[in-house]
Amino acid sequence: MAHEIIALIAQYGLLLVFLNVLAAQAGVPVPAVPTLVVAGALAAGGRLSLAGIVAAALAGSLIGDLAWYLAGRRYGAGVMRTLCRISLSPDSCVKQSELRFQRWRGQVLLVAKFVPGLSLLAPPLVGAMGLPPRNFVLLDGLGALLWAGVSLALGYAFAGEVDRVLDAVAHAGTATVEVGAALLVAYVLVRWWRRERLLRSLRMARIGVEELARAIAAGHAPVVIDVRSTVARQLDDRVIPDALLAEIDGVVQVVEAIPIDRELVVYCNCPNEVSAAYAAQALMARGYRRVRPLRGGLDAWDAAGYTVHRLAEAGAGQGVDDSAPTAA
Repeated sequence: MAHEIIALIAQYGLLLVFLNVLAAQAGVPVPAVPTLVVAGALAAGGRLSLAGIVAAALAGSLIGDLAWYLAGRRYGAGVMRTLCRISLSPDSCVKQSELRFQRWRGQVLLVAKFVPGLSLLAPPLVGAMGLPPRNFVLLDGLGALLWAGVSLALGYAFAGEVDRVLDAVAHAGTATVEVGAALLVAYVLVRWWRRERLLRSLRMARIGVEELARAIAAGHAPVVIDVRSTVARQLDDRVIPDALLAEIDGVVQVVEAIPIDRELVVYCNCPNEVSAAYAAQALMARGYRRVRPLRGGLDAWDAAGYTVHRLAEAGAGQGVDDSAPTAA
């Protein structure tokens, strides 16, 4: 049976590698590394062309990544937010990718495929940040070659062990498939439960955009705080008028001069207002009791037609360009 499996992979190996890598880079939750390892083992035995495998993996990776890159260039930060809304870890999805981009810039593409979650988010992120297409193809291609090369090298070096694993899987029959499926289901359920537990822990009173707008119009405006990251503000420079700009880790320092009894409204534009809820928790731990995240965040405020300003070109993160046009 193992020989039949190997013969099947050997016959359709290049097409299988291409489709598997393409699907993985397109966002389908199918791992590509095992296929590359097996392909590397087959190349060691002369049953597949190593150059053909590399070409198939590179083509699948570049096609999938280029589609996300172009989506990022056209739709900006909205692409990452959409991806993170369907992620099992929406609380850290965008933030982690933004932090890595802030540290690596375009070079993040060289390591993105080795980091779970970042592989899918890096192409639209660098597209939204304006990385030129030529640079993207070069860096993404080098990253794909490095990632595929490592997997193929493992399969090539341990070809005998791979054959034995395939033989054991073949002898185990459907039991192995059932166990694998059960483990996958268990993994998804655990991640889903962790997500739901996190969201429940962050449940607190929210303020709606209509209520905030009424308070501002009545002259009783609370202190509004934008807790998006620096990279997020570069991607989307909208801001609620007179909002203080702070990142989650530094929000307590930003409000030091604000009286403890003032009402605070915290907003972001992340799934489930998770960043705003984290910041609200930090402020409440500091002694502020009248703290609420803005329901729907910046997107809900803008969608309702309320005034938005644009960050000043100079000193972004320090203030707001009050002369910018406003929404009706």
